[in-house]
Amino acid sequence: MNSILEQLRSTWTNLSPREQILLGVLGVGLGLSILLFGMIMPFVQMADRAEERVDSAQRQAQLMQRLSAEHSEIQNRLSGVEQRIQTQGGRQNIKTLLESLAQKSSVRIASMEERQAGKNNQYRETKVEVTLKGVSLGQTIRYLHNIEDSNQQLSVKGLRIKSKKSGNEAQLLDITFSVSSFEAA
Repeated sequence: MNSILEQLRSTWTNLSPREQILLGVLGVGLGLSILLFGMIMPFVQMADRAEERVDSAQRQAQLMQRLSAEHSEIQNRLSGVEQRIQTQGGRQNIKTLLESLAQKSSVRIASMEERQAGKNNQYRETKVEVTLKGVSLGQTIRYLHNIEDSNQQLSVKGLRIKSKKSGNEAQLLDITFSVSSFEAA
C-alpha cells in the first residue's frame, strides 16, 4: 500500500501546476458525482416513492370514507324499507290497491297481469304488470306518485313509454310498468 502511495506522490509532484489543478478539479467532480448519484439520489427517490405511497393511501382512505358513508346511507334506507314492510298493517290486495289508485288519478287501466316474482327467503314479492293506454303525461305522473305514496310498500320497475298522436293532436301515451309488493315471508 505504501508503494502505491509513494508512486502517486511522485506522479503528483512530476505534474505541472496546471495539470495538478485540472486533476484536482476532476477528482473533486468525480467525488461529487459519486456522492450525488451513489448516495443522495437514491435517498431522494426513496422519499419521492414514500410521498407517492402516502398520497395513494390518503386517496384510498378518502374513498373508503365515502364508500362507508354511502353504505351507511343505503343501510339506513334499507332498514326503513324493511321496517315499512314489517309494520304495514291492513295489507290490501295489490290489484285492488292499484285499481283504486288509478281511479284516484283519473286513469283507466287497460290491463293488469300477475307476473312471476323474484325469489327471496325473507320477503314474498307479488309482481303485477300494469298497462295504461291513451293517458297524458300528467295522469301518468300523478298515478305513479300515488303508487309511491301508498301506505303499502310498493316498488315501480321497468317503465316503458310509447307515444301516440290522437285526432286532436294532444300527445297521449301508452305506458307499461311493473309494480312489486312485498310482505314478510
